[in-house]
Amino acid sequence: MKKQFIKVVLSCIVVAGTFTSCSKNSSSSKNTSRATGWKINDKDGGFQFNSDFKEQETAPGLVFVEGGTFTKGKVQDDVMHDWNNTATSQHVQSFYMDETEVTNVMYLEYLDYLKSVYPPDNPQYAHIYTGALPDTLVWRNRLGFNETMTNNYLRHPAYAEYPVVGVNWVQATQFAEWRTDRVNEVMLEREGYLAQEAKYKALDGEGSGTFSTEAYLMRPESVYNGSIDSLQGKKQKDSTNVFAKRSSGIILPEYRLPTETEWEYAAQAQIGQREYNNYRGRKKYPWEGDYTRNGQRVGRGDQLANFKQGKGDYGGIAGWSDDGADITAEVKSYKANDFGLYDMAGNVSEWVADVYRPIVDDEVSDFNYYRGNVYMKSAIGEDGKVNVLRDEIVYDTLPNGKIVAVNLPGEVKMVPVDEQETYLRTNFSSSDNRGYRDGEPGSTRYYDQFSDDEEDNKKKSMYNSPNHKIEVDSIGKLVGKYDKSNDRNTLINDEVRVFKGGSWRDRAYWLDPAQRRYMPQYMATDYIGFRCAMSRVGSKSKNKNKTVRTKKAK
Repeated sequence: MKKQFIKVVLSCIVVAGTFTSCSKNSSSSKNTSRATGWKINDKDGGFQFNSDFKEQETAPGLVFVEGGTFTKGKVQDDVMHDWNNTATSQHVQSFYMDETEVTNVMYLEYLDYLKSVYPPDNPQYAHIYTGALPDTLVWRNRLGFNETMTNNYLRHPAYAEYPVVGVNWVQATQFAEWRTDRVNEVMLEREGYLAQEAKYKALDGEGSGTFSTEAYLMRPESVYNGSIDSLQGKKQKDSTNVFAKRSSGIILPEYRLPTETEWEYAAQAQIGQREYNNYRGRKKYPWEGDYTRNGQRVGRGDQLANFKQGKGDYGGIAGWSDDGADITAEVKSYKANDFGLYDMAGNVSEWVADVYRPIVDDEVSDFNYYRGNVYMKSAIGEDGKVNVLRDEIVYDTLPNGKIVAVNLPGEVKMVPVDEQETYLRTNFSSSDNRGYRDGEPGSTRYYDQFSDDEEDNKKKSMYNSPNHKIEVDSIGKLVGKYDKSNDRNTLINDEVRVFKGGSWRDRAYWLDPAQRRYMPQYMATDYIGFRCAMSRVGSKSKNKNKTVRTKKAK
């Protein structure tokens, strides 16, 4: 017995020693360069890299959407016979998307921050806060009494978890930019790169002392109006500032509006129809089945989304509310789809990032399709460094007279890419690619044969919607100037954006994820909201494939 016991103990020691050796070798291999044999992350210096990074963290409010192949566009019930959503096969990379639409309380937090950091009573910041305010007058109707929503919908706590509306496309993108900076502040604070109180420094009303993610990455000494030295966290070493970089793996990608392809893919949620590497049929709506009513025993007969069921029927009769709402509904009032996303049909339609065109050019791109690329780069100052704007604020007056800030103090100045980036490239040749191969004369090989007159070419353009303007009169008052030209032949131009999904005002026809509509990016309504997305860096899937792809075949 003793001999057997000793053998077992020795075996355990040998196995343990083997595991320890493997662990050491694995650790040693990970921290040794396969290119040079040098040590990585050596305490004495040399190349430093986050070799412990596993995968991207899911940022606040988001859920993971694993990418894949799907059919984009209309596939059934095309009663309009419209050609603007012809079915095409597309592939989408994995990404993250807001679990719900951005709510009133989320947007109010944004407004509160702007009001604290950029006080509207300061003439320098006068239009920053007001430019971000939703248009509450969208609720008004010439022959309807909606003043209760006009006065209460945005700020009353009864509507706190309802989707924000009255926000135009420009305001939605600016909210996403603000959210990026606030979340990355928290990440840097948590990892010890910033002191605990750093994120509150800007709330003293000194707008130039804010945090910008891009400014931090390119010129960290400029952040918080140059006072970042006093806001260093526990990572600081011997009074030496330590800044995070992209290679640190801590800085999250930006919040942004989803592309139309991402939104449609996420709304379809065909993952629930998956069988091995195929889909079992096609969904008509974000949920399974061909009907809008709940067929399960619990809640049988209730509508699965918030939409207009018929003329004058926004929510059913009293005592039997088919969808439980007449205007918008509180988020998460209906079941999530198979990706865990709520209200991808009904409630409010949603802005997406794309510029609208009635064609999808899948011959050029069937991977992450998106129309709207305008490539920019950081401006370089006379000192040879990235130009961070201190007190300079650039405002833009939208065609409807609303004044919005193009940049905020402390942000990096951006300029269009030039020939240095485009010379001898085959994948892009200009900064603005919104009109690339969109069917207008400028996209054809015979463009130069039309005319040498630039104005004449504009008249012949397919996408030359009315150009309404705002002018300043002799006493400084803004005056709207309608474009009454007879040369206009469309409502589409480069500032018209796509919005997706049916809303509380729409019939069931518009609940199909493939449906697409458009509206000028400066306009807002009582039925369009938005949600944010974020790109995923790294692997396509969070669940590792069980197949050992690297194992050699015998």
